[in-house]
Amino acid sequence: MRVGVLALQGDFREHAAALKAIGAQPVLVRLPRDLAGLEGLVIPGGESTTIGKLADRYGLVEPLREAIGSGLPTLGTCAGLIFLAAATTEEQPQVQLGVLDVVVQRNAFGSQVASFEADLDIAGQKEPMRAVFIRAPWIVKVGSGVEVLAEVDGHPVMVREGAVIGTSFHPELTRDGRVHRMMFESG
Repeated sequence: MRVGVLALQGDFREHAAALKAIGAQPVLVRLPRDLAGLEGLVIPGGESTTIGKLADRYGLVEPLREAIGSGLPTLGTCAGLIFLAAATTEEQPQVQLGVLDVVVQRNAFGSQVASFEADLDIAGQKEPMRAVFIRAPWIVKVGSGVEVLAEVDGHPVMVREGAVIGTSFHPELTRDGRVHRMMFESG
C-alpha cells in the first residue's frame, strides 16, 4: 500500500517509519506529481504556517484539496490538523486546505515546555492509547459531519470526517500503529 507523507517540513521521517512499521510503503510528497497512485496520505506535525507557505510555493494546495476531496484517506497530526482545518482562531490568515470542517486553536495546550503525554480513550479502540502532545492545538468547533474520537479536558483532540482524520497529538512518536491503521478504516 503506497501512502504519501507530505515532506515539506516537520516530522515526516517519523511518519514514514511508522507507516513502514504497519507494512505500508511510504512515499515522500514534495510536488503535485508525487500524489499519483497514492492510497493514503499523512500530513505531519511541524509548523503549520510554514507547511502552508511551502505547499503554496510548490503548487500543492489545489492538488491536495482535489485528492483529499476525492476521498483519499488522510491523516493530519498537530500542524497537519491545522493545515487540513477550515480555519483557526488566529487573526493572522494562513494557508489551509479547508477539507476538515473544524476550527482549531494553535498552541492551545501551551508552549513547548507545556508538552505532555496522556493515555487517551479513543472511540472504537478497546485499550487506551498513549498520546504525545507538543505545542498542541485543540479543536474549538466541529461541523455537523465531524465525529469527535477523543478529548482531553473536554477539548476535542482527535476527529474524523469521512476519510479524513485529524489529531492534536503525535501518533508517530509512539510504537502504537493504531492511528495510522485507522485512516484506512471506513469513515
